[in-house]
Amino acid sequence: MASIERLNLKSYLIKLLIFFGIAFLSAVIGLWAGPIKMSLSDVLSTLFSSDTTKTYYQIIWEIRLPRVLFALAVGGGLSIAGAVFQAILMNPLAEPYILGISSGGTFGAVLSFVIGASLVGTQLFSFAGAFLVMILVFVLGKRFGELEPNVLLLTGVMIGAFFSAAILLLMTLLNDSLRTAVFWLIGNLSIAPKENLVFVLPVTLIVSFILTMNSNKYNLLSLGIDTAKQLGVNTVAVKNITYVITSIMIGALVSVSGIIGFVGLLIPHICRLIFGTDNRVVLPASFFIGAAYLTLADTLARTLVAPSELPVGAITALIGAPVFVYLLKQKFNVRI
Repeated sequence: MASIERLNLKSYLIKLLIFFGIAFLSAVIGLWAGPIKMSLSDVLSTLFSSDTTKTYYQIIWEIRLPRVLFALAVGGGLSIAGAVFQAILMNPLAEPYILGISSGGTFGAVLSFVIGASLVGTQLFSFAGAFLVMILVFVLGKRFGELEPNVLLLTGVMIGAFFSAAILLLMTLLNDSLRTAVFWLIGNLSIAPKENLVFVLPVTLIVSFILTMNSNKYNLLSLGIDTAKQLGVNTVAVKNITYVITSIMIGALVSVSGIIGFVGLLIPHICRLIFGTDNRVVLPASFFIGAAYLTLADTLARTLVAPSELPVGAITALIGAPVFVYLLKQKFNVRI
């Protein structure tokens, strides 16, 4: 049960500063590490220079900085989405992809590969697919006019399974685009054009800010629907608005990254173990730590076998699965 005690403002701001510092440090590492070696002073001087003729300008501004910003946005967005879904659905296994939204986005992307759409078309198809699943789950997941956690989860799982099967059927029609489709299914940040940052970054920051501002309402929801209503929370509006705006953000993220697993499931649990269950702390912690986690994972993905590259979704799964099992063992004293 989430705490609804009064927060100490000074302590809260210090925590936010620490969270931001972790994400900032990961971004610096992401800019510094890569197949082409450069010193930290080279990175900083290039960042603050307007001289486009500098040796490292193209590497930093055209390749590494957009990639780091994508990783920060996707990691932060998926993590805070996982924390919010776990709060409003009161289910520790809830996460961005269990509701089928990622399968819808991936279906749209693979469909675009089949018809030979451009990269921009692929991302539009992906967002449209995610949006379609969001509407389907939203309509079918209601009970007596309100989103019911179990109905919503089961609906999301079934619709996700349907679209996953449709994806496999479409992949049998692919030839040259098969490798790109596989990378999309595993999760990859290398194919996202930097122009998409203009859309993805603001959506992620705005939605994450709105979710954080409503974090105390999620605390009250954890006390039970009836109790939350008695305390003045419009539970129908909070659940509906939270689900819709969070799903829109997930759709935007999936359209540039494909399916990146374990971020939205693992990071909120780590934050709750470290900082407690108060969503006013868990939500911003999830955003910044999730951003740092995916940035560091993506840095590993593009440097471990350089000049080749690994899908970042494979890295997050390889790290996330054993860590999650360890946390499960520690929390519930499960023998494994």
